[in-house]
Amino acid sequence: MRLPISVRSGLRGWVRRLGFELSRRHSDQWLQQIPVATIIDVGSNIGQFAARARLLYPDSQIYAFEPLADCFAQLSHRFSDDKKFTGFQMALGAAEGTSTFHRNDYSPSSSLLEMEQLHEQTFTYTRDHSQVSVPVRRLDAVLPELELKPDVLLKLDVQGYEDRVLDGAQALLRQTRVVISEVSFEALYKEQAQFDDIYRRLTDAGFRYHGNWEQLFSPVDGRVLQADAIFLRP
Repeated sequence: MRLPISVRSGLRGWVRRLGFELSRRHSDQWLQQIPVATIIDVGSNIGQFAARARLLYPDSQIYAFEPLADCFAQLSHRFSDDKKFTGFQMALGAAEGTSTFHRNDYSPSSSLLEMEQLHEQTFTYTRDHSQVSVPVRRLDAVLPELELKPDVLLKLDVQGYEDRVLDGAQALLRQTRVVISEVSFEALYKEQAQFDDIYRRLTDAGFRYHGNWEQLFSPVDGRVLQADAIFLRP
C-alpha cells in the first residue's frame, strides 16, 4: 500500500528532525570533550548559541557580540545572573568605524550585507527590513578587554560577513582552538564569503575542518544552503 503524499511528507519531516537531533547530540558530546574555558560568540542575537554553550561548558567565560539594540537588551537580560558572561553591543569586521546594518524583521537574518533575492524567495518571512547605523570594531582591537583562558572557542554567525570578521581577528585566531563558523554554499547575501573561502582562510591559519554542527536545508527543494562548520586546531 502506498501512503498518501501528506503522510509521506510528514514522515520525511519527522525522520529529518530525528536525524538532526541525533546529529546535534553527537556533536555536543564530542565538543564537550574539548576543555573550552573561553567562548567568543560573534553574532549572538538573543543568546541562542550562548545558552547552548553554557550547558556544554558551565564554567566557561562567555563574551558575546551583538549590534542590534533590542536583541542586545534581550541577550543581556537573559544572562543578567551569569557572572561569567560579558556582552558587547557592536558589530565586528575588518576595520574600525560605523556601518549601515540591514536590520531584518526576522532578526537572525540581519546582516552588514544586503540580502540576495535567493534568500528572500526561499524564506519569505525575511522580506521586510530596514537600515540602522552600528559601530564596527576589529576583534583584535577588543582583545585587551578580554581575558582569554585556554582553550578558546570562537563562534561566527554573521550572515555572510564571516571573512571580514576573520580578517580583523588574526591575533585571536592564533590563540583559538575551536572555530564554529556559519558557512554558505550559495550566495544568500551580496558579496558574501562562501564555504570555500572560509575553509581556505581557516586551514591557512592552521585549523582542520571536522564536519558540521548543524545544517540549513532549503524548504523549496531540500538542498543544503548553510551549515555551522567546525574547525579544530590539531
